[in-house]
Amino acid sequence: MSEAPAQRAPLVLVSNRGPVTFQADGEVQRGSGGLVTALSGLASHREAVWVASAMSEYDAEVAHSHGGQAFTVRSPAGGSYQVRLVVSDPEAYDRFYNVFANPMLWFIQHYLWDLSNAPDIRREEIEAFEFGYNVVNEDLARAVVEELKDSPEPVVMVHDYHLYTLPDLVRRARPDVFLHHFIHIPWTQSDAWRVLPSRIREEIFTGLLANDIIGFHTRSYRRNFLQCCRDLMELDVDFERGLVQVGEREVWVRAYPLPIDHEATRQVAQRPRVKEFERELLRRRRDFLILRVDRADLSKNVLRGFAAFDLFLEQHPEFRERVTFMAQLMPSRTDVPQYAEYLERIEASVAVVNHRHGTPDWMPIQLKLRDDLEEAMAAYKHYDVLLVNAMFDGMNLVAKEGPIVNEHEGVSILSENTGAHEELGEYALSVNPFDIQELANSIYAALAMEPAERKRRAEGLVEIVTSRDPGDWIDEQMADIRAKGRGR
Repeated sequence: MSEAPAQRAPLVLVSNRGPVTFQADGEVQRGSGGLVTALSGLASHREAVWVASAMSEYDAEVAHSHGGQAFTVRSPAGGSYQVRLVVSDPEAYDRFYNVFANPMLWFIQHYLWDLSNAPDIRREEIEAFEFGYNVVNEDLARAVVEELKDSPEPVVMVHDYHLYTLPDLVRRARPDVFLHHFIHIPWTQSDAWRVLPSRIREEIFTGLLANDIIGFHTRSYRRNFLQCCRDLMELDVDFERGLVQVGEREVWVRAYPLPIDHEATRQVAQRPRVKEFERELLRRRRDFLILRVDRADLSKNVLRGFAAFDLFLEQHPEFRERVTFMAQLMPSRTDVPQYAEYLERIEASVAVVNHRHGTPDWMPIQLKLRDDLEEAMAAYKHYDVLLVNAMFDGMNLVAKEGPIVNEHEGVSILSENTGAHEELGEYALSVNPFDIQELANSIYAALAMEPAERKRRAEGLVEIVTSRDPGDWIDEQMADIRAKGRGR
């Protein structure tokens, strides 16, 4: 290439979810999820077109009203975007999302399958890949290629596990394209991928390896991917330099840990509505507050968190009526049977713990099944212990958000299997998420910790979290795009 590709405009971003979604009355809402948060800064500060799936019938109506082309929209969260919403056949999209991407890929990439019982791969799953996953990837790839038609040597940034076969489709249509793919969830070891039929597995890896650069949150996920390329695709791999040789092409595999916008997070924490929640929280607060903020996802390990708290209260009765465990959980993927059942088990577990330990004026666990950022911020400010015990997690932004607004020098209990642990583990209490006794011991250690040690750990977390922001994350990736582009 004659010039660095990242310096050209526009970029094309492509993901399943876009920055906004539309309601029946035409109201614009911010798109949900951490991916949207991560990409919004890039799309609002650089010339870019964001290609995404229409997530509802109202999205589809807006897409049709613009002739399926890109249009400008302003997000309620701030920022204007050039968005192109792609409408897929509803049955194909259902197969894509509810049968293959979730749960099949999500379960593989979080080690969620109980392989003695599931999955049973039958025609339904195979057809979901062929006539669902591939169809939606083709729909989005077609839109991406159309957006590239007037761009010499274009740059496309692809995001997450929904779009593994898209890069190869784009590469075939535009061999000159520079493709960068960031995966926001864990990448598991080779054997986890053997669940998939070999043909499907090869299509997925072929799609991914059509990229020029593949990014992950951690060095561990990067290493797992490289191992998969060697074990499953029999490719030459350089683990030290993070390279995969694919024919004449060299694919870079990199780690880019995702930071949070710490300044924006602190601004949210000062909103009037947050202060209203704080007043109510402080009115009901006991001596100690343990907090978790999560989606009610199987990977978040919510049940073991409650089991550990139950064990803690049993082994340390001196804390009864002095500590409250507040769990703010957003119901997730309730149309997937495993998730609906999991939510029922969460509610049942809370009822058991509260019945076993509660008193007429003290409920040990407060369960809040809703997604309310300002309510979560109020709790962030006043916890003594922040519990993040995910079984496996791509990053986990809660582990970064809580410490920078907390006013009690709260202690973080952090699963060693979260992406955030690679950065924050030194100043958190690290736990094996499957070891309930260790987790119960860590709750006690956090509550009994000396003030000077609490302060040291809290300050260490804040220093790390505030050392980078999403702009740095984007700049690191763009620098690699420029560097690799010069060598093509």
